[in-house]
Amino acid sequence: MRDTQPQPRTVGALVQALRILRHLSARGTPEGVSAIARATGVNGSTCFNILRTLAAEGLVVFDAGDKSYRLGLGVLELAIGLLGANPGDLIRPELERLAAAHGALICLWHITDTDRLVLIERAYDPAAIRVELPPGKRLPALVGGVGRVIAACRNYGEVELRRRFADLRWESPPRFEDYRKSIDDAAKRGYGLDIGQLYVGVDVVGAVVTDTDSRPRYGISSITLHGQTTAESRARIGRDLTESCRHLGHALFPRKEGTENH
Repeated sequence: MRDTQPQPRTVGALVQALRILRHLSARGTPEGVSAIARATGVNGSTCFNILRTLAAEGLVVFDAGDKSYRLGLGVLELAIGLLGANPGDLIRPELERLAAAHGALICLWHITDTDRLVLIERAYDPAAIRVELPPGKRLPALVGGVGRVIAACRNYGEVELRRRFADLRWESPPRFEDYRKSIDDAAKRGYGLDIGQLYVGVDVVGAVVTDTDSRPRYGISSITLHGQTTAESRARIGRDLTESCRHLGHALFPRKEGTENH
């Protein structure tokens, strides 16, 4: 018996966009427009326009340095409802990207209800000399680069911040005034810095993943030995961490329809 059910109509641009996304996923490494167009059979100018649209929506990321594209965290945002996996497993590809891009140890910290940071995942560049931090490492929530951003998010008053600062332990303790200024700086930039204070000879850049109520839930930090980075490279790392955390926040804690992003 002949099947008379009509075949569904497809939208050509959508089919091509999905083909591009699947190719980038299978490839696993960034590629330029020409290489993507050849591999997918999509016309070059069409491929370019689709990639620009996907980049605007966060599904791919454009690297202006080598004019290449890779999958973006927006893909994770779409899939998060189906996966139900450990956040560390989901975030690990982004940690690996950050580690490779900046030659640093990249750590993912869970911010607990007891005001601690617990190291739950990490990634590093095998070629780089690095600090070794074991999974399960625990730190007070308000130290390091991540801690400055947590303090900025919580917006403590002077008295409360002084009280909490008094309980913190550092190898090279900052003055309270300097600590408070570093929190103010973190609030403006989106990332925090700890230059040889928590641990002498170790530089830390950190940012946080927040939920729909703007509460810090996870922290991501770049940890390098003193002298491996400059002020300029730390700023680049900080901006990259901040952007990654922003996308991860949208993916892990999706906003309900009709609510505003914080």
